[in-house]
Amino acid sequence: MTPPRLFGTDGVRGTAGRPPLDAPTVRRLGAALVRALPSGGSTRLLIGRDTRESGTWIERELACGSVAQGAVVTSAGVVPTPAIAYLARQGGFSAGVMISASHNPFEDNGIKVFSGAGEKFTETLERHVEGIMADSSWSVPAGEAPPVPGQDLVGPYLDHLEAILPGPFRMPGTRLAIDCANGATSAVAPRLFRELGFDVTCLSCEPTGRNINLDCGSTHPEALSAVVRADGFALGVAFDGDGDRAIFVDEHGRVVDGDAILLLCARQLQAEGRLRNHAIVATVMSNVGLEVALRALGIDLVRCSVGDKYVMEEMIARGLSLGGEQSGHIIFSEYLFTGDGLCTALNVLRTMAATRRSLHDLAAALVPFPQVLLNVRVREKVDLTTVPAVASVMDRVKGLLANDGRLLVRYSGTEPLLRVMLEGPDRTLIQQWGEEIVSAVRESLA
Repeated sequence: MTPPRLFGTDGVRGTAGRPPLDAPTVRRLGAALVRALPSGGSTRLLIGRDTRESGTWIERELACGSVAQGAVVTSAGVVPTPAIAYLARQGGFSAGVMISASHNPFEDNGIKVFSGAGEKFTETLERHVEGIMADSSWSVPAGEAPPVPGQDLVGPYLDHLEAILPGPFRMPGTRLAIDCANGATSAVAPRLFRELGFDVTCLSCEPTGRNINLDCGSTHPEALSAVVRADGFALGVAFDGDGDRAIFVDEHGRVVDGDAILLLCARQLQAEGRLRNHAIVATVMSNVGLEVALRALGIDLVRCSVGDKYVMEEMIARGLSLGGEQSGHIIFSEYLFTGDGLCTALNVLRTMAATRRSLHDLAAALVPFPQVLLNVRVREKVDLTTVPAVASVMDRVKGLLANDGRLLVRYSGTEPLLRVMLEGPDRTLIQQWGEEIVSAVRESLA
């Protein structure tokens, strides 16, 4: 019998206080993680959290279960997710755990696990933990969960980041606006950029435990955009609640997403001779305009499923330097195998300094292709290659798109829907072709 699924695409996620983030489940998860780690010597676990009010009790329950299995647990307190990944690797910890629900509202929380190498747990390890959780032959002790011993470890993480922007690439006095989403970067980001000589203005840097991501941060860059446009900043950077992603605003207040950041950073890594194997990784959601622009530079684009852990796995398998998502999760493997908003911001600033160009000018190299999204309800989710009428029209559309467009057809994971996405240089044509596919699906599967 297959154990119940606990981990989703980005760790364990839910409403704090309700399964799977109720106290007994969290405590048992802490114990199961330790049981799943390789034995031999002392198991050392590092835990960090964002600013949500539920983070403290979740940390205590998780640590209580881990200590019951013999682990030594250290709390790094409120730190960005990538800090836990970096410190777990550099500090010789057996694993690192981040308590965060990223860009979700404060009522939610989550648990992300990193190996001692600083990489997100693979699906194989996650399934192993779920199997241990489901095994009724063991239990965890009851009782109140005590506070977790803490240690200030953020210094080495900041030193690691500052090395990304050595002296020749620094721009003292440059005016920078940052939006910390009232989250994990609130104390770290202003300190980092000021130490590097920037003139920093910080928005949403006053967490209360309940205002994380509230109309701010990477999912709501409107306020940042207005400030940058009105007050003459060189650029703005908006982080999400746990600091593993960043969305940018150019000097005109225009939002610059992950696709544009991947392109400008790929070009700069190539110029510096640091782009390994002439390729980068992006997900199926990245616009085909990115693929076309990279092709012109002699850089291949490898696509993977949505989720930064899939980006990471593809990068490791192919030995690549850069990968990421349109949403702003960008991975620079030279520094860390997980998304890091601060690392991304420093690489963008490095590119601006090296090229002496503005963010608006650099981002203009990406010309997004028009995109059409269509949904069609189906009675069953069958392999479309086995439906001749649908397969035929899809093959014809792919041939018409050739190298100047993209067709992505997939079923919804939660609804009886088929999603059809087309990208190409002519919106009228791709709309027409998309409707032809939908019509064939309706005739065969609706």
